[in-house]
Amino acid sequence: MKVGAFFPPAKRERGSFRHLGHLKRLGPYVRQYAWVLSVSVGGLLVTRFFDAIVPQFMRTAIDSLVEPDTPSNVLWPAVGILGVVAVRFGIYVWARRLLRRVSISVSYDLRRRLFDHIQYQGAAFFNRYGTGDLMSRAVNDVGMVQRVVSFGWVTIVMFFFSIGTGLYFMIGMSPALTAWVVLPMPLVAIAGFVMARGMFPYFRAQQEAQAAIASFTQENLNGIRTIQAAAQEDEEIRRFREVSTVFADKVYRATRYAASMKLMMPFLSMISIVVVLFYGGTLVQRGEITVGTFSAFFAYLAMVTGSVSSIGMSVQMFTSAAAGTQRIFELLDSEPEIVETSAEDLPQEIRGDLEFRGLSYRYPEAARSALEGIDLHVSSGETIAFLGRVGSGKSTLLRAVVRLVDTPAGRVFLDGRDVCDYPLHRLREVVTLVPQDPFLFSATLRANLSYDDPSRSDEQIWEAAEAAGLAQTIRELSEGLDTVVGERGITLSGGQRQRATLARGLIREAPVLLMDDCFSSVDTATEELILSGLERMREGKTTLLISHRVSTARHANRIFVLDEGRVLESGTHEELLALGGYYADLEAVQRNQDQDRARKDRLVRNLQDSQEREEPAQRGEPAVASTES
Repeated sequence: MKVGAFFPPAKRERGSFRHLGHLKRLGPYVRQYAWVLSVSVGGLLVTRFFDAIVPQFMRTAIDSLVEPDTPSNVLWPAVGILGVVAVRFGIYVWARRLLRRVSISVSYDLRRRLFDHIQYQGAAFFNRYGTGDLMSRAVNDVGMVQRVVSFGWVTIVMFFFSIGTGLYFMIGMSPALTAWVVLPMPLVAIAGFVMARGMFPYFRAQQEAQAAIASFTQENLNGIRTIQAAAQEDEEIRRFREVSTVFADKVYRATRYAASMKLMMPFLSMISIVVVLFYGGTLVQRGEITVGTFSAFFAYLAMVTGSVSSIGMSVQMFTSAAAGTQRIFELLDSEPEIVETSAEDLPQEIRGDLEFRGLSYRYPEAARSALEGIDLHVSSGETIAFLGRVGSGKSTLLRAVVRLVDTPAGRVFLDGRDVCDYPLHRLREVVTLVPQDPFLFSATLRANLSYDDPSRSDEQIWEAAEAAGLAQTIRELSEGLDTVVGERGITLSGGQRQRATLARGLIREAPVLLMDDCFSSVDTATEELILSGLERMREGKTTLLISHRVSTARHANRIFVLDEGRVLESGTHEELLALGGYYADLEAVQRNQDQDRARKDRLVRNLQDSQEREEPAQRGEPAVASTES
């Protein structure tokens, strides 16, 4: 297959130097290290000046060997060159170390601000930017910014200094030859200017394609169990090949464009070298300049043309950094969805009294409201259960309490104060939400259970584990609390992860606990164990829980059934059964399912007992009577 099949010809794209304006936003990060940057750049300029002195020593040494009237003088120029090179080396190493420290510090500050900013974003932000895309911006794009801080500014300063210094010495040696050398320079500058304008779109597209690969890979690895269970490995490989082919195409386009520029600039610079070779050689034959001057002139010409030839690399560096800067500040310009406020005279001690006053909420771009006119009051110490079909608004109701959605003002109150008046940190400190998706960090169980306060004692951890029905599981693990659970807790079962996240919520002993369907992955026996532990630990504290099981909800003081964002039924377990509505129907269905399941379990046990009695008899051994009825 032809290479062109994978890499179609690069499209001509329009661009301009206005894109480099994105780099201005790095100013505040660079200015705080301005003095270090100035000293390091100054040191590098000194080394460049030393580079310009070396040809003068060479000129003296060569003329002393070629000119018959000039006494031989090789030793002192050689000593001078060694001395200059030694001093230059020391200054260069010192200056480069300072410059690298600045670039590392700038990238550190930028990456830290980016991470801090992302922590406070809401659901809409993460719907717009995938995890892989965010990682690509935090790693690759910040890395490009680091390179331009480390090399970019220096390259520009050194470019002008090198040209100025080289031309200064060249004019001093031969103004006429210098004039012929300078003639092609405008052509080189125009070519570089025209080509540099079109680089930005190529590098922006390349970085976006790289982010797409990171997002695809991250999502694929997170769902590897699902992929393997559905035997879709080959399909995922095909999809990855498509995504990586697009990325390769973008890289090829950007690289080919940059390479053409890198080839063009040295080619145009060769014109000056040809001019020096022919015209300068003529001046030597006429005796207007010496052989040493001619050699030194070539050295200064290399200094000038080398700087001009590096324009392509410099522009590529600035262009990629500008694209990276734009992508970084695209995130930093995203305002947090939840605007934090802090009112005065907030309650110091939270009792856990909750009230919802006509709460309505609609997600952005949703066809209908998730909640519609919710009015209910939860007294301190009550346990409230919410039931309802999927999408009835149960999770949204709990998220509104801790403002994981943009809770409208004047709708949700904690101890008589609007939850919008509480600082987010304070609100989420006194109201603990155990989310529906059980997430564990790749760390030990101890670190996961005591996540909010690593200084918690083992006694507190074990108490929460017992209440969550996790203690026996921990005891069966070889390392106990020191067992590393792997990424997202992959080494544990779904029910174990769910109980671990519940224990992590219980250990905080917050005045208000919100549990979003925390019993969906546990059996009924374990559920009863957890509910008894929950009753023990949460005595006198407010608890709101979501469940799809009547066996869970019946333990609550009151039960609310939601449907399409509204309260359909409410009351105690007995009141709702007497009502004969949705809850009563659900209870009847689940009770029959439990009875059928009990019959099935009893049948399986009887079959197993029969097999155990038959096997010894077949071997001629006495049968052991079963103790089960």
